[in-house]
Amino acid sequence: MFKKDLLKGKRILVTGGGTGLGREMASHYAEHGADLYICGRRENVLKDTADQLIGEYGVNVKYEPLDIRASADVDSYIERIFEEGPLDGLVNNAAGNFISPTKDLSHKGFDAIANIVFHGTFYITHSVGKRWIEANHKGSIVSILTTWVWTGSPYVVPSAMSKSGINAMTQSLAAEWGKYGIKVNAIAPGPFPTKGAWERLNPGAGDDSSMGNIPLGRVGEMNELQNLATFLMADGCDYLTGQTIAIDGAQYLTGGGTFSNLDKLSDEDWDQMRAMIRSSNNKDKADRA
Repeated sequence: MFKKDLLKGKRILVTGGGTGLGREMASHYAEHGADLYICGRRENVLKDTADQLIGEYGVNVKYEPLDIRASADVDSYIERIFEEGPLDGLVNNAAGNFISPTKDLSHKGFDAIANIVFHGTFYITHSVGKRWIEANHKGSIVSILTTWVWTGSPYVVPSAMSKSGINAMTQSLAAEWGKYGIKVNAIAPGPFPTKGAWERLNPGAGDDSSMGNIPLGRVGEMNELQNLATFLMADGCDYLTGQTIAIDGAQYLTGGGTFSNLDKLSDEDWDQMRAMIRSSNNKDKADRA
């Protein structure tokens, strides 16, 4: 769809860039010539991703472990990047989520999601944006949201609340920062199976599970998300800003939140799902050890 050098000369930061959707978008940016910064909490997967992209595409890829919940660490990290030269793009992809009946949530569980998605995304966006404004440098921000920002969704209330806040940030900053040449948009993917998200949000289901009614009759393919993310990051459509674009096969238009179908689960079913999620989390911790 794109010329191979479409993003050549651009420097793009992808948070949560070592795995899942972040890795897929970073790979597409590298394929089209961009130099990359990727951050996340797991250094080993960041290194693996960086090595692969450097070897496959010959671009510069720098990685650093970062917990975006720590505002001072975020600002220090962004300052070090800008000392090498200004970024041209930012992808707010880092997130966390799990399914749970809201009545069973602890405040700690709520904060675990909100501190990453809501606070952390703002810290990164603010730190990059203020430097662009100071340097009179144009830039593009793309945040990864969900269709829950329009419909809400049961059983993922902390994420739905936090993502809705970032949707409001997208619209607000597009209006406030447009005069500086800064584009602010977002993508709301439907089901795009990735190992980590699938184990926490759809435990026990196969990759072909639609997690609800999708008019197109299938889950998303990664190249479709990659193409949209690259289009929003490239030059040529600077008049597009302040928008959250759904790429979900029209799923959210069928009504109800993504996880409305979980209403049929019994307490015993939820206990079983929690056990599968804990098993997945414990395996991730073991992999990091």
